Amino acid sequence: MASLYHLAPPSPPDGNAAPPARQQGCVLAKVSNFNDLRRDIGVGPMRRLMQLLVGRVVEAVPGAAVELAARDVIAVDFATARPDALAHVVGLCRSACATLIQIEDFSCLPKMVASGAIAPVGGDSTLLVERAEAALADAEQAMAAPRASLPGGVEERVVAEVDGALDRGEMVLHYQPKVHIRRQAIDCVEALVRWQHPERGLVPPGDFIPATERAQRMERLTLWTIAQAITDQRTLRAQGHDLRIFINMSGHLLADAEFVRLACAAITAAPDARLGFEVTETSVIRDPDGAIAHLREFDRIGVRISIDDYGAGLSSLAYLKQLPACELKIDKLFVTQLTSSNRDPLIVRSTIDLAHALDMEVVAEGVETQAALALLSVMGCDMAQGYFISPPLAPAPLAAFLAAEQHHQATQDVRGSFTRRAAGWKRG
Repeated sequence: MASLYHLAPPSPPDGNAAPPARQQGCVLAKVSNFNDLRRDIGVGPMRRLMQLLVGRVVEAVPGAAVELAARDVIAVDFATARPDALAHVVGLCRSACATLIQIEDFSCLPKMVASGAIAPVGGDSTLLVERAEAALADAEQAMAAPRASLPGGVEERVVAEVDGALDRGEMVLHYQPKVHIRRQAIDCVEALVRWQHPERGLVPPGDFIPATERAQRMERLTLWTIAQAITDQRTLRAQGHDLRIFINMSGHLLADAEFVRLACAAITAAPDARLGFEVTETSVIRDPDGAIAHLREFDRIGVRISIDDYGAGLSSLAYLKQLPACELKIDKLFVTQLTSSNRDPLIVRSTIDLAHALDMEVVAEGVETQAALALLSVMGCDMAQGYFISPPLAPAPLAAFLAAEQHHQATQDVRGSFTRRAAGWKRG
């Protein structure tokens, strides 16, 4: 940890009283929605966001030693004589990160959880850090606990805001391309909802989708997404880009017969629509009979099914082989560590082999480096999606991206630097 700095007491001590004992403290402040923000704005902007947060904490806690201790954790070391120092520093850290931060086109609101520990100066610094880590874990658990039992208050407010945004036409769709690695072509994209707020700017989905899903109120937003995707698809087709658009499907909707009826009606009313639904494996396991039956209905009207976030939940081959799925997406958890982990490449390669045996194409999401793309290529992965290829784009920038064939810059010569490694994976 960094060296300790002096944090002044709130007021001078009484001249007749013994001076308060000096203590050393460690506060850890963690961005609890780090993964959601990183997915929404990308790796580079997220790094800049964390550095901005560090700067805010430095200003808020003058005299403390502040550093980025992990990708999502800020450490604050201090020495002080004030009795309320721990609560004081925790409060300063939370306040410093409680306002919106503009990163490129995104308006981001980090969700900060902070806690720490304090001990007499000269004590065991390693033990102090361990106590701070334990306190942070307790604070995270306390923050998460009420979330599962929110009856209506916060969740209903978010749902009402989403409904209002739909009424005012503030929701928009951005599209992230999936590039076919061998053909170096883009045939499909994933639709991602964004909220174009008149005051807050572009609000990332992590600020409203999770609450709407927990409230099981995704019906209207998903039906709007289907209709908007069909409209955007026609516009792109008129510009020479005929793309299948994949839409994320919330788990509880798969068991909702009325939603399935409305979705099928909207799609069959547009015979030129080329859509796909991305569903997580856990959403199928929740109600396998109903989910599989409804997925087959979608398949019957030409909607392609993609299994999303494969490996992140409880995988079941018994259900997987029954699904009318044509595509399997490897969770980004395994892809982002592909070139720095010993086990992740083995998991990815075995997943690719399994999917191909089930006659499915494989998409790797979260591709952020050329090295990862090259390794996926030699493993036989079919498609890749991630910020290395392109961030999610509004329809007009997407059309320009496709017209300029900018994806070729990412996919060219991906095999060259991994020729020898390919032989190694084939032998393994």
